[in-house]
Amino acid sequence: MKPKYTFVIPIYNEESNILELSKRLQDVAQQLDGTTEFILINDGSRDRSLMLMRELHEKDSRFCYLSLARNFGHQIAVTAGLNFVRGQAIIIMDADLQDPPELAIAMAEQWRSGYQVVYAQRSKRHRENWLKRLYAYWFYRLLKRLADVDIPTDTGDFCLMDRRVVDVLNAMPERNRYLRGLRSWVGFRQTAIKFERDSRFSGERKYTFRKSFSLALNGIISFSRIPLRISTYIGLISAAIALIMACMVLYWRIVQPTAPLTGFATIHIAVFFLGAVQLVSIGILGEYIGRIYEEVKGRPIYILGEVGGFEDNY
Repeated sequence: MKPKYTFVIPIYNEESNILELSKRLQDVAQQLDGTTEFILINDGSRDRSLMLMRELHEKDSRFCYLSLARNFGHQIAVTAGLNFVRGQAIIIMDADLQDPPELAIAMAEQWRSGYQVVYAQRSKRHRENWLKRLYAYWFYRLLKRLADVDIPTDTGDFCLMDRRVVDVLNAMPERNRYLRGLRSWVGFRQTAIKFERDSRFSGERKYTFRKSFSLALNGIISFSRIPLRISTYIGLISAAIALIMACMVLYWRIVQPTAPLTGFATIHIAVFFLGAVQLVSIGILGEYIGRIYEEVKGRPIYILGEVGGFEDNY
């Protein structure tokens, strides 16, 4: 029999959290109104995570696992899990227990009432430094203003999606995936459940500032063309400034030939300013071209190294 609920959980070096995660997932499964499966995706972990996943599968067949051949990244690991789901309601959550598994019970209630996407919206972040909270706060609001679709603020990948929504996501061929944006783009009936995000149960956080910035940039580039327009506007403004400066220099040359602003300093400022504008514009254009390059290569999104629990379907 196919399960009613499927949990999709990407794992990267989470050996200290897996056992506690499994206990809480089992408790949640007892409170849900249907059978449950858990898909754990090993995203190239270098610790004992894969071994613990194998042991969980041997003890409880509801725990299935996928092991990617290398580290492909969080969004791709979740995508791999979505390709293997068998349930009618799919819950995506992280393994560090910052996303409380118990919230899935309330999500399931909203799903049964008719909503096809139920996403968790953070009302508070526990034990996170002020710089990260400030960065997250402004990023989500900037993305909301720039994006072509309405992406809710203060939301991550923690959500419940109906199988129909997941089938639509699985049919999308794009490789640079920003799942919370795609989740909004597909539409359907959506609602939020507010929660206070816990601190990590154990271990170190995996999303460094560099990875967070890369994900944020991917979200903006994937769902907005405004950066391209901004580079155009900057170019037009620069051209206007250059024209004004040319008129001023010509005026000074005719009326005030000895004016100090007609010398090399003015020329250097103009050259550096226009050079900076060109480099910024080329950089923005390069981000879009780079994504086109990744899409047209046609490589597989991920490569599986090991599969447990899907032998009949793999």
